[in-house]
Amino acid sequence: MSPDSEPSPSSSSRDWLFPSHSFAHSFDNYTSKTPKYPRRFSSNPRLSQPLPPDSKPHKTPAFQSVSSSNSSSFSEYKYAGLRRRSYLSRRAETSPKREENGTVLQRNAVVSNRNVGVSEEKTSESKMIAGFYGQRVKFRWHMIMITFFTSLVHKNFSLHNQVDELQVSKLNGRLRACNLLDSTDVIRSISKDSEQLSSEGLKNLALIVSLTLLSIPVVILKYIDYVSKSRSPDNISEEVSLSKQLAYRVDVFFSVHPYAKPLALLVATLLLICLGGLALFGVTDDNLADCLWLSWTFVADSGNHANSEGIGPRLVSVSISFGGMLIFAMMLGLVSDSISEKFDSLRKGRSEVVEQNHTLILGWSDKLSALQQGSLLNQLAIANESLGGGIVVVMAERDKEEMELDISKMEFDFKGTSVICRSGSPLILADLKKVSVSKARAIIVLAEDGNADQSDARALRTVLSLTGVKEGLRGHIVVELSDLDNEVLVKLVGGDLVQTVVAHDVIGRLMIQCARQPGLAQIWEDILGFENCEFYIKRWPTLDGMPFEDALISFPDAIPCGVKVASCGGKIIMNPDDSYILQEGDEILVIAEDDDSYAPAELPMVKQASFINIARPAKMPQKILLCGWRRDIDDMIVVLDAFLAPGSELWMFNDVPENDREKKLIDGGLDLSRLMNISLVNREGNAVIRRHLESLPLESFDSILILADESVEDSAIQADSRSLATLLLIRDIQAKRLPYREARVSQVHRGSFSQGSWIGEMQQASDKSVIISEILDPRTKNLLSMSKISDYVLSNELVSMALAMVAEDRQINDVLEELFAEEGNELHIRQADLYLRKGEELSVLEVILRARQRREIVIGYRSANAERAVINPPLKSEKRRWSLQDVFVVIAEKE
Repeated sequence: MSPDSEPSPSSSSRDWLFPSHSFAHSFDNYTSKTPKYPRRFSSNPRLSQPLPPDSKPHKTPAFQSVSSSNSSSFSEYKYAGLRRRSYLSRRAETSPKREENGTVLQRNAVVSNRNVGVSEEKTSESKMIAGFYGQRVKFRWHMIMITFFTSLVHKNFSLHNQVDELQVSKLNGRLRACNLLDSTDVIRSISKDSEQLSSEGLKNLALIVSLTLLSIPVVILKYIDYVSKSRSPDNISEEVSLSKQLAYRVDVFFSVHPYAKPLALLVATLLLICLGGLALFGVTDDNLADCLWLSWTFVADSGNHANSEGIGPRLVSVSISFGGMLIFAMMLGLVSDSISEKFDSLRKGRSEVVEQNHTLILGWSDKLSALQQGSLLNQLAIANESLGGGIVVVMAERDKEEMELDISKMEFDFKGTSVICRSGSPLILADLKKVSVSKARAIIVLAEDGNADQSDARALRTVLSLTGVKEGLRGHIVVELSDLDNEVLVKLVGGDLVQTVVAHDVIGRLMIQCARQPGLAQIWEDILGFENCEFYIKRWPTLDGMPFEDALISFPDAIPCGVKVASCGGKIIMNPDDSYILQEGDEILVIAEDDDSYAPAELPMVKQASFINIARPAKMPQKILLCGWRRDIDDMIVVLDAFLAPGSELWMFNDVPENDREKKLIDGGLDLSRLMNISLVNREGNAVIRRHLESLPLESFDSILILADESVEDSAIQADSRSLATLLLIRDIQAKRLPYREARVSQVHRGSFSQGSWIGEMQQASDKSVIISEILDPRTKNLLSMSKISDYVLSNELVSMALAMVAEDRQINDVLEELFAEEGNELHIRQADLYLRKGEELSVLEVILRARQRREIVIGYRSANAERAVINPPLKSEKRRWSLQDVFVVIAEKE
């Protein structure tokens, strides 16, 4: 390099790690190249030697400044003063520390001499105090080192600014002396050099700022650690350290705020890009925008730093790439956790259901998961078939996968209905909103298996939760209860929104009706289920002003049963008078196959049949046996007393001690003195032990009711096994007690069983008495239906059907309550000789009109050689020949 060549503008950027060294080097170059200013010789012998013309100037040691305009004595005096002050300050700093350390050592020595022989507790306390002072001295040394480093950087930066000013003055002097450029070129050159110098200053400033920002977290952590350790030892058990408090606050922040993790990741990414951009701006010649973009490329792709040149850029780029790898690893972990959490939420049924006009089922029981056709889901699917399918949402405190697995095992077609399962508690409003409870058209609350009181208490809390929904409920609530005594409380809480179905009460009344009229159980299965014909209520304006007698025969595909009177507040009157005139707003209650399968037609011409004056036989006293003990047996006794003729006997056979029975009946609300028609006979024994049953006059009972015993009613399989064993034992005992000649003469042949078989003998015994068995598990139905030894009642299946009907139309609950009540109308099975003569040919419409003369409504019939009744017969206008062994199903007032 020639003596007149200008210094390289990138010299300061190349020596960014040692800026004071760079300053000395540039200053020596300046003094060696400028002939205008004579070189001064230092008092140092090595520095006072003149340099050869071709040799390079010797580098000045770091932080040693040389002035080009003052004399060597002034320079030497100036920096000698600085050295003396620095030396004195160091001595001043060192001496207090030594004194302080000496004082501490003396104090510790005195304390140790005084505390010789003191207990171990005081010795440990002195060690803790010594450790505390050691931590304090250590922290002070850290602070001194940080302060020294900061002052060193500041001093270096100020010296660099002085060098820049000297270079500017040097350039101006050279330009004036040589007179090579005009004033304009001088100004441009000066501005260019000034911009270059200012750019170098900004780069150094950016580098210092980035280093300072990186050191701030270290200082904060050191401070927190110092404050945590500087707490008094006496308060360690009482106060929590600052580091633990900070960690707790961070944990709470990430736990409470759902977007805390992505936000923290974004802030960390932006900080890394900004700090990396500032560091690159300080070690390269690029502008700040390019450096920020380059920093982002290093963060996004760790392989981009391979093109960096120089120690400084490579070191910075590697640091940025390493931070980018950490950030992207955290981002991948966060994304993976979010996706896994979402899939886990979907798998466990925690996602929200966005539906409306759906049927919501809360809870899980055997009525929902039954495999046979009587399942609640199957009934709802059949009801929605005419609409092309519907949506049924089930929410229970079970795993979603388990519920879906049980539903997939059901042996029937859903007919386009979709079943959506969700896990949750109906007692939590958030879970109720998750299944769109406010938009459901019907809500079914199922009773839990187990204790009746606990199940009804949970149902009551569920109703309270439903009534507390702020958005309100669009549909009605159907609640299944286990105890009749809790019905009033649930209706009090739910108000008009609630319709209750008391399962035990419904089954008990059905068993009593079936005991009085064998074959009625099959008719109830046809009416309650949606597979055949059921009740529907609809308004027909074309029938306004028509008497009910004419409306009765106006529907070819339905049979009217009652009227919903608008003038009486929507009260349903079943089996009204023939003279009742339909008013505007009245609705017709009919039995039809579906809600869109019937419509009124023109009034047909029906021949008025003559009245057959045959009086119904008077009610005779009966002898009934109850095997087992139910929770609501007191209610069954009240119903039996209302239905049976005076002088009837009710035998109660169970394993409850006779002394405790009366107390339990009285606690249940039964007043024994108010029983008018029946007398109670108590017998104690086990219904599954043959010798206990043989002590009873089983051949003399008109009806025998086998109840699901209270002791095993929690398990459907055990209850059905006990009922089935009792049934077989009773039938076998009855068959053995039949007269031999009667068994030989009897020509009754049922199914494929011969008269000599044991089932054949039981079938003969079934002609003498009616046995009604309460069955909980639908799988037991096949056993009894094949043997034909009992007129069974399938309780869970019938309750499921009733719940489905009330869910589809809440008004049907009023119809069922009247048909099950002690007063009003009920279903009856009548002999054909009450309406026709032998060999007479009549149409169904003519039979209906003859039954109206007795204030009865014929809804179906069963032929003598048929196993099932036909409800809502088709082709009502066609005549057919009837047999006196045929029976008709009618709706009539209770006898």
